[in-house]
Amino acid sequence: MKRAIQIVLLLVIIGLGYAVYRSINEPIEYEEQFQKRSKAVVNRLKLIRDAQVAYKTINDKYTGSFDTLIDFVKNGKLKMLRMEGSLSDSLLAAGMTEREAIKLGIIKRDTVYIPVKDSICKNFNPDSLRRVPFVDAEFEMGATTLTSSSNLQIPVFEARVANKVYLKGLDDQQRINKDNLAKQLGRYPGLKVGSLEEANNNAGNWE
Repeated sequence: MKRAIQIVLLLVIIGLGYAVYRSINEPIEYEEQFQKRSKAVVNRLKLIRDAQVAYKTINDKYTGSFDTLIDFVKNGKLKMLRMEGSLSDSLLAAGMTEREAIKLGIIKRDTVYIPVKDSICKNFNPDSLRRVPFVDAEFEMGATTLTSSSNLQIPVFEARVANKVYLKGLDDQQRINKDNLAKQLGRYPGLKVGSLEEANNNAGNWE
């Protein structure tokens, strides 16, 4: 009987020890996974922003369609101005301007076109631009035009993913706590870049 009690007590001690270990270790493990996922999502949102900015330079607006944006990244080209040569100190001292140097052939300017993919998505599959890392989900994205107080038309876009989407599979209570804090602060409970409600220079809410 005594032996049985000792075994039961030993098992209780082991169980309590494991419970204490988990109570300490689980928040640490969650934070590690949270940081890992958040970093990957932010990097993807930055790529989306770069693609949208490039798209706007050609089309004077943003797009709310990932199909359109991905096709642009795959097949679009950006106009770049290439300049060869420069004004020496002596020419500058003599008062020569850049325009004069171009006329004389000292400086050459050429317009070249480079693939968007080579500029923005090197070593990255553009088809994955819409995909949220670590989970089977897509980013939400939209685009519109806002009117300023001076009646200026301002194109804007927004791409985002909620905490409950990109943190799926991790501790739910931890995620709920983050959501509640974001709501108390009047912030979006997730990660996003740009805004459909204000012109914020395409800032990310992590910045």
